[in-house]
Amino acid sequence: MTILLLGSGGREHALAWKILQSVHCSKLFVAPGNAGTESIATNVDLSPTDFDAIKIFAVHEKINMVVVGPEDPLVKGIYDFFAEDADLAHIPVIGPSRLGAQLEGSKEFAKQFLVRHKIPTAAYDSFTAETVEKGCDFLETLNPPYVLKADGLAAGKGVLIIPDLEEAKTELRNMLVGQKFGAASSKVVIEEFLDGIELSCFVLTDGKNYKILPTAKDYKRIGEGDTGLNTGGMGAVSPVPFADKALMDKIETRIVKPTIAGLQHDHIAYKGFVFIGLINVKGEPMVIEYNVRMGDPETEVVIPRLKSDLVELFVAVSNERLDEVALRIDERSAATIMVVSGGYPEDYEKGKVISGLENVDGSIAFHAGTKTQNGQVVTSGGRVIAMTSYGDDFQQAIKKSYQNIDRLRFDKMYFRKDIGFDLL
Repeated sequence: MTILLLGSGGREHALAWKILQSVHCSKLFVAPGNAGTESIATNVDLSPTDFDAIKIFAVHEKINMVVVGPEDPLVKGIYDFFAEDADLAHIPVIGPSRLGAQLEGSKEFAKQFLVRHKIPTAAYDSFTAETVEKGCDFLETLNPPYVLKADGLAAGKGVLIIPDLEEAKTELRNMLVGQKFGAASSKVVIEEFLDGIELSCFVLTDGKNYKILPTAKDYKRIGEGDTGLNTGGMGAVSPVPFADKALMDKIETRIVKPTIAGLQHDHIAYKGFVFIGLINVKGEPMVIEYNVRMGDPETEVVIPRLKSDLVELFVAVSNERLDEVALRIDERSAATIMVVSGGYPEDYEKGKVISGLENVDGSIAFHAGTKTQNGQVVTSGGRVIAMTSYGDDFQQAIKKSYQNIDRLRFDKMYFRKDIGFDLL
């Protein structure tokens, strides 16, 4: 099969690495990719949201399958674009329809879905600029801290957790009236704060059947001890040590099964990944959010733990025969540490030469924000390298990743030194 993978981050490098292990993959294109994917596949200078250009390429290269990494093309309807085009309809797209992608594209849509299908989640209400003062009144009915979520896509930065009521009201006005997150915050969901420990559950579904992939926990804050600004993710571990059989049984029964049943009930075409952001509140799992693709950096620890042929799973998804394929998991733990540009998640410089990648031993350096320039690998994003390792437990995996990060160098390089601190 000739496969086209859309995206350019650490998630896509990890997916490419796994796809190329498949006996079913004869050629892999990555659009636009990064320096890491360039070293193992063929990068293509295409935007994942330029559907017309993707069509021309897919027809010309006789693409047999499209795997969508990021959320933007899904929310913009790439699945529907292929399904409704006579020249493309025979090419399976791994990802949900435009309607299914609203589970991530709209926080309000997701909350309505959760409530409609009786899936445990926090109490909420949503507001616009016209109802901003009602939103302030609603905040007064809640206990601190206060959770404000931009309804639309805000690159992982549209969620604020604020301890002070007056500050929460100010930020609500900033989001709705001041357009702090642009169009993404033209509507804001206010949620009850849930106190517990978070984890991520990943599900692969063909719309009817599903497979629960390994659990993972990521670390969003830039600073150690989970302090400072939110990022796209500074590291992750898999499996989650506290996700025992009792908790996983509850997650499957109360959350996964009703989610897949809800997609069928609502006639939502969905063939791809469901990322379920969960919080464990005194042993009771509740949904914080849905994403409609694999998380990043969680992909970099979940995908390496799959022993199954990933393309074989994708083919089963496209044929709605996922129940006929076995899912095999590596028993070892995996941990990834994200190496980032100095200044991230705010302003940072690009084009810094990265040295030491050839010295990495016993870990996998998944590229996130890199490109090749004049024969050298340089930084091209905030998150630069996801260093992933296996271990008998997460501590051993983390230790190995840090040992290999010590072999890397680039100007203003930064990483957290406490990933997994809360699991000890």
